[in-house]
Amino acid sequence: EISAREIAALLAHAVGENILVELEIAGGSKKLSLIQEVQHHPVRGDILHVDFLEVAMDEVLHTEVPIEAFGEADGVKNYGGLLEHSLRSLHITCLPKDLPELIRVDVSALGLNQSLHVRDLVLPEGVKATTDADLTVFIVAESKVNETPADPAEASKGPEVIKEKKPAEGEAKK
Repeated sequence: EISAREIAALLAHAVGENILVELEIAGGSKKLSLIQEVQHHPVRGDILHVDFLEVAMDEVLHTEVPIEAFGEADGVKNYGGLLEHSLRSLHITCLPKDLPELIRVDVSALGLNQSLHVRDLVLPEGVKATTDADLTVFIVAESKVNETPADPAEASKGPEVIKEKKPAEGEAKK
């Protein structure tokens, strides 16, 4: 029997949601399983129940893994662009032995107004994406904020300082 503390420790160290565990069933048999669902107490947050899905080493899994960027995009570093992460997870198929915790994507070569699509991702051996190949995963967009004022004279002019209350329309100045 696996304890809630052991499950909590396993989940705390996991990067993604796809965790393969080998369960030892009473009687000595072992089963390779995926953690399917974890139910937590709504107030305390401790684990109440865990569902496992038995998998066979020779059966293809259909699952979803998170996508994570690494590196600093050229368009962000040199041109002030913003890296937008459009697709957070990827639907994949693979054998249990090839199941990645997550897909890490190097975005350092992305220039301003360039994007990476699902078809551009380099996946681990044995992993195939089933998500639409034309979907955008990352894009370096131009910043929408105008960093320099249109009129340089306006930039040097400070804020307006009001020293006395202006009379309302129709009121005479005292």
